[in-house]
Amino acid sequence: MKASIVGLVLVSGFLAVLSPAISADAPPASAESKNIETLVTKAAAEIDKRGAAAYTDFRKKGSVWFQGDTYLFVYNLDGVVLLNPAFPENEGTKGTGRARSATNPQPFSEAFIEMAKTKGAGWVDYMYPKPGQTTPSQKWSYVHKVTIDGTPGLVGAGFYPK
Repeated sequence: MKASIVGLVLVSGFLAVLSPAISADAPPASAESKNIETLVTKAAAEIDKRGAAAYTDFRKKGSVWFQGDTYLFVYNLDGVVLLNPAFPENEGTKGTGRARSATNPQPFSEAFIEMAKTKGAGWVDYMYPKPGQTTPSQKWSYVHKVTIDGTPGLVGAGFYPK
């Protein structure tokens, strides 16, 4: 009986320590997360001003918009991928269906859309392969609601924490 109580107390304490990490609304503060937020906020302003014409600049590898594993993506609020220079084969397809993780079946594209619709901007965590790889890695993306040539959508970018 004592062992059961001690075990229960230990498990409860362990879960209490883990729960903030499991339910985090944003990645730990870092220069990388701040850079992503800044990049997406600037891209949102470009899209709101120039519409889809901004995509040409966003596609340029080696630019401020697309370097290394950092790239912008754009969806409409129906879940269609409008821009993804790292995975151009996804453009024009509905981004729904791919679960955020093995333990969270919500498709990450739906989480992006929900964030844009309810908060306007914010962080979403999920599993996604790094460019050139097929095995999913943890990723955090910051998304921001935009208006693309009169149509509501979102722009985002993410990073793979080390």
